[in-house]
Amino acid sequence: MADAQITLSYSRDAGIVAIASGEQYAWAQTTLKETGFRRDDHGVYHLPEGASTATVADLVRCAERHRTSVSTSSRRFIGDTARDIARLLPGRWSATVQIYSHPVWQEDLVPWVWDCGELGRALQSERIPCAATLTDTVHGTTLLLAERPGHQLHYLLGAFAPGGLEEGYGDPHAPRSIVLPPFPGHAAQAVANRYLPSYEQAVHARRTGAIAAALQLIGSEYTAWQAVVAANRHSGTTPPSVNALGVAAEEFFDRSWRSFLTVVDHAPPLLDQCRPASSPWPQDASALSRLADAVDDAEALREELVCSGPLPRQELNARA
Repeated sequence: MADAQITLSYSRDAGIVAIASGEQYAWAQTTLKETGFRRDDHGVYHLPEGASTATVADLVRCAERHRTSVSTSSRRFIGDTARDIARLLPGRWSATVQIYSHPVWQEDLVPWVWDCGELGRALQSERIPCAATLTDTVHGTTLLLAERPGHQLHYLLGAFAPGGLEEGYGDPHAPRSIVLPPFPGHAAQAVANRYLPSYEQAVHARRTGAIAAALQLIGSEYTAWQAVVAANRHSGTTPPSVNALGVAAEEFFDRSWRSFLTVVDHAPPLLDQCRPASSPWPQDASALSRLADAVDDAEALREELVCSGPLPRQELNARA
């Protein structure tokens, strides 16, 4: 494969568009600029309206001078595909084209894609110069749509990990990417009926697991602190060693506060899911409210620390 490539495709709204890629993608960009193509904010090059077909012939000749290969995609422009699927998904979704002109840019993407299926493997082993993200503008879920390598028509769709969960490719708990057909209606149905439910289930399981691990760590820290308190109480020292207790308390609050921030990150959506319109256990509503208040208080303290700077240790420990 040439060190610089230009891939042409057709967009319903923009006409002929081009993607520049390769380790020497700048050569391809120079070729496109010299033949009249204009680059948009997303890195896609467009042939200006009114340009003649001779421009494409000029492009091929210019590409030879700049050691750049030119090919025509068998698919329509991926931005059109992504926007068509986004319009058919439940809720409010936006679509944005992503260009990975240099192979390193694609490699940088791998750790952020939360997948244990074909999409994650393709990003590691196949060249994918462009893709598209579909973002739920209300809930923040972000999906990645890419052309399926080695196939003429189909696409791959996976997701990025939600905020606070840093898992990427290879996480065994990640949802498995799916293959989408080239027809927007069928593709949107597959995303809504198959992929999104499995994604939400995976997110729920990972949030629950993260909270359980954080609370277990806090519990073990509390047990260790209580052991120090008990040891001082029965050591025969009168009064108990204030310094030892103070150091133990500070260590407990420091460690448990950091762990509790994990709970603050992941508890709100889980608590929302625990509030049905009716429940055979109405007494649970009071416990849920107390939990939500605790999370809200911790979030307020975190925001105060971000906006106002560090608090005196004694005050931080008391509020934590």
